[in-house]
Amino acid sequence: MGKYFRFEKADGVGRLTFDYAAKRNPFNEDSLSELEDNLLAAREDGEVRALVLTGVGNTFSAGADLSHMKGVTDEAERLRLFSSVAPRRGRLVRRVLEMLTHLEIPTIAAVNGFAVGGGFFLVLACDLRIAVAGAEFWMPEVDLGVPGPRRPEQWLAAHVGAARAKEIVMTCRHFKAEELYQWGLLNRVVAKDELMPAAMELGHYLASRKPSAVRQAKANINGYTLD
Repeated sequence: MGKYFRFEKADGVGRLTFDYAAKRNPFNEDSLSELEDNLLAAREDGEVRALVLTGVGNTFSAGADLSHMKGVTDEAERLRLFSSVAPRRGRLVRRVLEMLTHLEIPTIAAVNGFAVGGGFFLVLACDLRIAVAGAEFWMPEVDLGVPGPRRPEQWLAAHVGAARAKEIVMTCRHFKAEELYQWGLLNRVVAKDELMPAAMELGHYLASRKPSAVRQAKANINGYTLD
């Protein structure tokens, strides 16, 4: 068990839990590096044939760790502080998201609460998405005055269409799970106590399928060629 993530596996399904509730499961250099290590381990583990990603408490992930900006109220200074870590963090985010989309096993986001910024990107990078009723999703980048990464915004447009993707990205509005389900972004919305049973049931079903067929189907839909 690492500082930020807890990994378990049973009957062919891995469960990777973002477990740093003190900072609402943040994206920073350390947590992203640990996430990358866990994805590499899942990829190399011949027993894991499906992977479920979730969080603890009422937050899937609150996205970028902004603790270094705490107490700073001047907007120009806040932007400077945010921008000072954005390039390094952005490179790690892009690398982790690409790894997740190219992972040869199916991935399921079990969204237990808020999915903000990078947390929302992580949900988009997964193959299937189940969320608890009332979970909220939003992208704050425009409000922060910084550009968001291109690939997650393109994935968003592919799922919900350009007009709705622009609404999500440009307005920075908080979207409830029920609305995004209606838009086709989520596969299912369930009660809180049904989230992990539903995600694990789906994971076990996928793990029971022929791995080569699942792997090829994912590659076909995601638009990349298997080695």
